[in-house]
Amino acid sequence: MKDKLQQFAVSHHSLKILAALLWYIGSIILLLNGASLLIEADVLKPEEGWPWQVAVLGMLLGSLKARFIFNKSCQKNLDRIATIVQPRIWQFFSPEFFVALTFMILVGTMFSKLAQNNYAMLISVALLDISIGIALLGSSYIFWKQKVFIK
Repeated sequence: MKDKLQQFAVSHHSLKILAALLWYIGSIILLLNGASLLIEADVLKPEEGWPWQVAVLGMLLGSLKARFIFNKSCQKNLDRIATIVQPRIWQFFSPEFFVALTFMILVGTMFSKLAQNNYAMLISVALLDISIGIALLGSSYIFWKQKVFIK
């Protein structure tokens, strides 16, 4: 059994790279989904003009979330990775984070489906997606500050 676990041994650096990749993938998916929802809202009611205002508001809120929440979360995870004695490939985030991530993906998917053909919901879910996507993207500078991409 111990030999099988050794197969999954990785370096701390590899865990940090995996964490950064998932961080970036999440931000891109959320930003694309938010943009898609705004386009759908604009097609549904082009006379309203809210989608582009919501995009700007999402970027502003996301910047605040990055500065006050996500930067700390990102740094905390990198600090946690540094303390792992025998890193394994699945430890790039904590088990609790994976549970929360699964929950967020399921809820986000449900919200996106419920928003279809509902202007207010499209705008609301887009705002949420864009603000979180920008927060992830904005806080990703922590990976660069910690030189995660330099071996």
